[in-house]
This record gives sequence, structure tokens and C-alpha cells, in this order.
Amino acid sequence: MDIGEWLRSLGLQSYEQTFRDNGIDLEILPHLTVEDLKEIGVLAVGHRRKLLGAIGLLPADLAAARPPASVERRQLTLMFVDLVGSTDLSRRLDPEELREVMRAYSNTVAGEIARLEGHVAKFLGDGVQAYFGWPRASEDAAEQAVRAGLAVATAVSGMSSGAGGLLAARVGIATGLVVVGDLLGEGAAKEEAITGETPNLAARLQQVAEPGTVVIADSTRRLVGDLFEFVELGSLRLKGFAEPVQAWSVTGEGRAESRFEALHGAHVTPLVGRSEELDLTLSRWQLAKGGAGQVVLIFGEPGIGKSRLVLALRERLQAEQITLVSYACSPHHLNSPLFPFISQLEREARFAPEDTAETRLKRLELLLGENGEGLSSDAIQLLADLLGIPTERPSTQPEMSPQQRKALLFRTFLARLNRLAARGPVLMVLEDAHWLDPTSRELFDQIVDRLQNLPVLVVATFRPELPPPWTGFPHVTLLMLNRLPQAQVVVLVDRITEGKALPAEVLDQILARTEGVPLFTEELTKAVLEAGILRYTGARYVLAGAFPSLAIPATLHDSLMSRLDRLAPVKEVAQIGACIGREFDHELLAAVVSMPAGELAAALDRLVAAELVFRRGLAPAATYVFKHALVRDAAYESLLKRRRQELHARIAKRSFRNLSKHSRSSSLVTLARRDWPRRPFHTG
Repeated sequence: MDIGEWLRSLGLQSYEQTFRDNGIDLEILPHLTVEDLKEIGVLAVGHRRKLLGAIGLLPADLAAARPPASVERRQLTLMFVDLVGSTDLSRRLDPEELREVMRAYSNTVAGEIARLEGHVAKFLGDGVQAYFGWPRASEDAAEQAVRAGLAVATAVSGMSSGAGGLLAARVGIATGLVVVGDLLGEGAAKEEAITGETPNLAARLQQVAEPGTVVIADSTRRLVGDLFEFVELGSLRLKGFAEPVQAWSVTGEGRAESRFEALHGAHVTPLVGRSEELDLTLSRWQLAKGGAGQVVLIFGEPGIGKSRLVLALRERLQAEQITLVSYACSPHHLNSPLFPFISQLEREARFAPEDTAETRLKRLELLLGENGEGLSSDAIQLLADLLGIPTERPSTQPEMSPQQRKALLFRTFLARLNRLAARGPVLMVLEDAHWLDPTSRELFDQIVDRLQNLPVLVVATFRPELPPPWTGFPHVTLLMLNRLPQAQVVVLVDRITEGKALPAEVLDQILARTEGVPLFTEELTKAVLEAGILRYTGARYVLAGAFPSLAIPATLHDSLMSRLDRLAPVKEVAQIGACIGREFDHELLAAVVSMPAGELAAALDRLVAAELVFRRGLAPAATYVFKHALVRDAAYESLLKRRRQELHARIAKRSFRNLSKHSRSSSLVTLARRDWPRRPFHTG
């Protein structure tokens, strides 16, 4: 079977040439995402869902034809889905009718999981096992898993059972360390195995879930913060687990305005070391208040404190009468036109998941009426369409082209901003602008151009991969956040420990491994306090025993691994480099890596271009340094212990072979100084 035959079996043969033009064959199919399908021109939602569902049902032996992924230690979020009452259904339905019901159910579940970038591992009768964060890690894998669980439960609950009722599914989700990548079985029975406690926990949580609900482990709950609303189920006694397990039932989406607020809640660490940046932003606010609209662009690497600075600005302006408008972008809506504006309107109108279309329309009209916006009926109709609210109100205008509709939408949003600004100063926050969809970017281009004579301050945050936008305007200020100096990191640690001093060796480890990145410092310090390795004496913390190596906090693991997985073809080079140490030289790496010189040079060029490592000098005398100690640790810890031991043996053999070329006394000192201080803490 080839790609054309597969598409014809789905009745989607019209896409055959598109798939061939984009180099998509049967081996590529399991890697496709909803964004990939949009990019190549599969615009119909129904067609995308049909394709994703069918991809999830591809036979295991076909998937096994792909180049095998290396076996790795990974943090994954696992999901188990089970169809409620399937045994009773099998007694009541004819086998052919049951087959159709089960096929529709499997397609629906697989489609929802694939749509949210999950990976269907196996079908177990009426159950489905899936995981998020592999083969490519994602910094929001846990969030996507929970979102997929809710989508699965909702989609299945709307399906006919074929016996006069509706279907229902139970979903269990857990996050933890596993070994993944082993291929077990032969032929059609071949499957990618996951080893560890996490799959068992997800399966047990699924069993205690009520029909139509999603239950998650505390490990997942910690990662998603308040992005969702929950009901605490308490400590559950689960079969196979000696200790009670904390679990939560997910009831719906959270109501936080931003991801930062949802993930940090009320427990926000005090701002440290950003007084100059905050003062500069406040000075731009004063200009904006006077009617000279301003834009401040805050950029820096992940975890550097962009959102924390925005929160500090909002805290300083609490006493003033201002209007706050907050937009948040998402990596999963890069091709969803006007997604930040849609989600902001939904929050502002206070839509609830259980609201009917009629209720939503009334809430929207009430919002626009309360603001005295005086929008035309066509503009209100257009906003309702944008929010997916069906209406029966007839339009007073002839049928508009897509360009005319977009132009009217833009005029409507600009008119709303003008009316808000007429009532007083406006603070507009745009979070994660590097994920702006093209249509939203076009609208923001117009907003930035037109606010120069309005009392509006736009504060946008973004990562360095986005070239700074709008810098050609005189009212735009570019503000780069650098890492904190060590003295300020010490202050930050002191704030997190509430003034209780840490043992010197623990503090040194935190400083060395977080390197001035505030988020890394915060999460690693919290992990130390929660690990039970310290004892408080009334004046300071002391070690309760031997000082163990510090593991990467679960809250950072997915983000760090996602940086490596983006470079999957050359990730092995980074992993081997990590075994040498934080710093490694080209000559030693080349002696250990089984790769032609040209391929190794190209791989290192890609790692440098991605800013995972820095290069000093020219090959073959070049030296490489991991940009972050924790990125090196993530690369190292993803290797199996046996693989680490093999690599350490090869590295040691090559290192001491190099000694024979030089004076043993001087070379031994040089090697000791170069390598041993940076040896991995986790030696396996």
C-alpha cells in the first residue's frame, strides 16, 4: 500500500498530489500534526480529523518501518482511555454493528489525541494508551494531555452507542520517568514499549474515574497549575501501589488571564534585580498616560523573567484607574486566525463551558453594550461568527468577501481600542508574541501604528527566535533581559527560602547549575526544599545526611528536553558531549562519536546555530560549552544508565590514550583541570 492507496481508502484521494509534492509517504504519516496538515492545505476540519484518526490506527508494523527512535529515559505524560460498558454493549449489538461503533470510537479517540500532539501507543480492546512528550518533548506536554483528555471525554459522550444511548469514556493521566523506545513483538504485533510505574498509575486512575471524566495524578497536577479547574479526590488506595495516591478530577478549563498567572498562582517569588528595567517601562507608561502611545518589547530566553516583569508592572499600576487588556499566544494556534483576540473576548465576556449558544450571544451583546461601544449589527454579527456563536440575525450588508470581512473585523477591534482609550489609560499586554498567528500579527501591526496619539501602552514579550517587530517606530522601546549576576541569584534564593540559609555546598550547586536564569533558580531551590535532604535547625538549614546529586525538577524537564528534541537528528552528539562534561573539545568528541568527520562538523554547526552550545576556536582545535548546565544534565540523563557507562568507558580510554602523546605529568594536570570538575553528577 502506498500513500495514494491509503488516501483513496479514506475517500480523500484529492490530496494525493499534495501529499506527494510535500514528500509525505507512509513512513512520514505517523509524525504529521494538525499544523502540518494546515500548512500543506488541508483546510477542512472534517478532513483533518479524518486523517488524524486514520493515522492513529496505522498498523504497528507500518510504524515500525520508520527509523527506530533510540531507547531513552524520559519524563512522559501517559494517558489511558477506556470505553464504559463495552461488555454490555457487545451482548446487545450484532458483531457487525459493534464493529462500526468500535471503529468510530477508536477513530474519534485517536483523532483527538493526534490533534493535540499526542502519540497513540496501542489499542487494548476498547482501551487506548497514549503518551505526550515523545518522540519530541514539549514544554506543555502535561497541559496538552489534560486538554486531550477533556476533548476525548466530550467527543465520545456525543457518540451513539447503537443501542439507544450514548457512549462514555473514562480517562486517567499521570506524569513520570519512564524508559521509552523499545520495540517489542514481531510483525503486526510490534509496538513501542514504555517501562516504569507511570503507565500503571495512569491505568489505575482511569479505573477510578467516573464515566465522562478525566482523573489525573498529583505529578500532572503540579505541572498544569491552574490552567484547569479541579476537584480534589484526596488520597486513593490503588491496586499495586503500597502508598495512597493523590488524585484530581478535571472539571474544565481554568479562568486565569495568562499562563504565568495559571502556573504560578498566588505564590509568586518577589522580583529581584530588575529595577532598571521596571523603571524604564514605568517611564514609558507615563508618556502613554499623557497621550503619546508607547510600545515596550521585552525579549529574552525562556525562564529569564519576562512575564514576572510584566506582573511587577501591573502590581505597580494597581492603584491607578486603568483598563487592562491581556492577549496570550499559543504554540498550538500558530495557524488559528486571531486566536489571541478570540480567547481574550471569551474571557472578557465570561463565557462558561456549559453556556448555550443563546447564552453566549447574550453575554457578548451585554459586554459590548456595557462598554457603550455602539457597534453596528454587522460588526456584532461578525464578532459572533468569530467566536463560533450561531445567530439568526439577518445581515444588512450584501455578502462580504473574506478580505472585506477581515477589514471589518480589524476596524471593529481598532474601534474598540479607541473607545477604551477614550475612557482612560490602557495597558495592553501581549504574551509570547513569537507564537502570533499571521492574521493577529497583521492586526497588531495596525494597532502599533495607530496608538501613537492614544493613552495606550503595549507591552509585548517574546523569545529571541522572533526578530524584534515594530522597531522602526519612534515610540517602540526594545528591552532585553539578561541573566542575573550571582549576587542577585543569592538574594533570589534567600527570598525563596524565606531568609533561612542553605548549606554552602547546596547553594554552590544551585548557583552553578542555574547560571542566573531566574526560573531555573526558583524551581531548583524549591526542589531542594521539597526533597527532604535538609533539616531546619531554627537558624539555618543543614544537611540531613549525605548530599545527593540534584535531579532536574519535573517542572523544567519537558522544557529542557524540547530544546534537544528540536534537533533530533543531531541530539546524539549533544548526549555524547554531555557525557564528556559541561565543556568538551572537538578532538575527544570525534574520537568517541561513530560519525564521519563531515557529518560531525555539520551536527556541531546545528547545535551552535540553535544556541544549545557555544564554540570557542576552530575545528579540530575547537572547544564547545553547553549554554545551560541544566540542558547538559537533561541530555545526559536521557541516556540509559548502561549507555552512559559505555560512553564513559570510551571517553576514559580515549582521554588516557591522548596522555601518551604528551608529558604524563603536565597532561594529567591539564586533563584533571579540564574534565573532572565538570563530570556529570549522575554517573549511573
